[in-house]
Amino acid sequence: MAKNEEKKLRADLAELYQRQAYLKDENRPESVQKRHAKGQRTARENVMDLCDPDSFLEIGSLIVAGQRGRRSWEELVEKTPADGLVAGIGTINGEIFGKEGAKCLVLSYDYTVLAGTQGAFNHKKTDRMMAIAEKAGKPIVFFVEGGGGRPGDVDFEPITVGGLDLKTWASFCRLSGKMPRVAIVSGYCFAGNAAIAGCSDVIIATENTAIGMGGPAMIEGGGLGKFHPKEIGPAKVQVKNGVIDILVKDEAEAVVVAKKYLSFFQGNLPTWTCDDQEALRSLIPENRKYGYDVLKVIRALCDKDTVLELRSEFARNMVAALVRIAGRPMGLVANSNRHLGGAIDSDASDKAARFMQLCDAFGLPIISLCDAPGFMVGPACEEAAMVRHASRMFVVGASLRVPMLTVVLRKAYGLGAMAMAGGSLTESFLTVSWPTGEFGGMGLEGAVKLGFKKELDAVDDPTEKEALYEKLVSEAYDKGKAIRAAAALEFDEVIDPKDTRKWITHALESISPTRYANQAPRYIDSW
Repeated sequence: MAKNEEKKLRADLAELYQRQAYLKDENRPESVQKRHAKGQRTARENVMDLCDPDSFLEIGSLIVAGQRGRRSWEELVEKTPADGLVAGIGTINGEIFGKEGAKCLVLSYDYTVLAGTQGAFNHKKTDRMMAIAEKAGKPIVFFVEGGGGRPGDVDFEPITVGGLDLKTWASFCRLSGKMPRVAIVSGYCFAGNAAIAGCSDVIIATENTAIGMGGPAMIEGGGLGKFHPKEIGPAKVQVKNGVIDILVKDEAEAVVVAKKYLSFFQGNLPTWTCDDQEALRSLIPENRKYGYDVLKVIRALCDKDTVLELRSEFARNMVAALVRIAGRPMGLVANSNRHLGGAIDSDASDKAARFMQLCDAFGLPIISLCDAPGFMVGPACEEAAMVRHASRMFVVGASLRVPMLTVVLRKAYGLGAMAMAGGSLTESFLTVSWPTGEFGGMGLEGAVKLGFKKELDAVDDPTEKEALYEKLVSEAYDKGKAIRAAAALEFDEVIDPKDTRKWITHALESISPTRYANQAPRYIDSW
């Protein structure tokens, strides 16, 4: 053989490479062009952007749609590569956490193949990937855009009728609480694809997303009218009702956020920076009647650029965020007094309880920033099943296996404050308060109106009555303010706000590393 002559591949290898060529985007220019014209990326572009360079190993690439009874083999190979599901093992954030610690299972429905629908063979591939994930114990990232089940796969008739014996959802859901499972949605996501998204721990979605348990055809077939796909569960609806956890502009940003989300479950960061902690002293107004932005408190307290808020547009009176303090990943819940005064309603209860389950499943300590005037009360909130929803916080809090640390920022009133601390101020591993803290069995104003009703009713002059009321409230506040309340030892200490990080890190360092290790997994509620 001449020195510069290419070595000829043996026939079987040549056949393999020829077959794999149909998978590449560069050999599918028409499909790629259509995708790009919509402002979206191909499945393979998303997967390669998510995974570290040259780290993705594809699995099950040679399957095609189960339609040999209606199409030629050549057409199926060309038009239905991988049966519309790209799947494999890749490394995500390996440059930070090391290759072994950053391995993930990655799947992506391919909208350029039969609208990303779920075919019989790609279901089989999904099930195989779930089995591998369970054995590996590694996170799963699933791009789930697509139109749901595919009725055109005829190769399985008559042995298959409804396909209701599929294992995909059971196999995916069995992994709940065992490893992080991330769904990324861009474009239309209906029926079976939407069910995958809904079963995931977190849904990251782009602004052009529409998510629904049934697409236009299914809705019309059910006699429920005609709708454009964009009208069915658009992002602006699904982000406000809590279905979407994180809304992003496009797929590129979705990948960036997915990497950040996964990083919280991949380990500690060796280096970090944070704001000057003395800033915490001035973020809560001295006048107890003035509001403040709790997100500013959170960002100042935590490592810079690490706060990742979930469900930010849903139940805005409750903040749930993944954060880092001194490089260590944690979960954080906080009351936001800018919405309902921080009172906890049904939606806020669900948001907090489900987030605490997420943290507990994967061993993340929970920081609770309490400014709770209590649970919402009244006929309207009881129509929203408040009794049951509020109780979720107590049930989940009492069963937490990870440490919870509670920091009272201002109000700690009644059952709402107890729920923010895991069920009791002494249920948390540590409960501390800033000097701005105030404590009571219920809101001070309400306690005065109820407890001193007789005295107030005895005063006829409105000006005198108001003066008496303000005097009684002031006395109640003086009795319940943090420094006075600490004498009852219902919580552990009053601290300078600038020392909050020190208290958190010292508390967590005092816990044996094995105390919360190797615990049996628990599933995470879908809601």
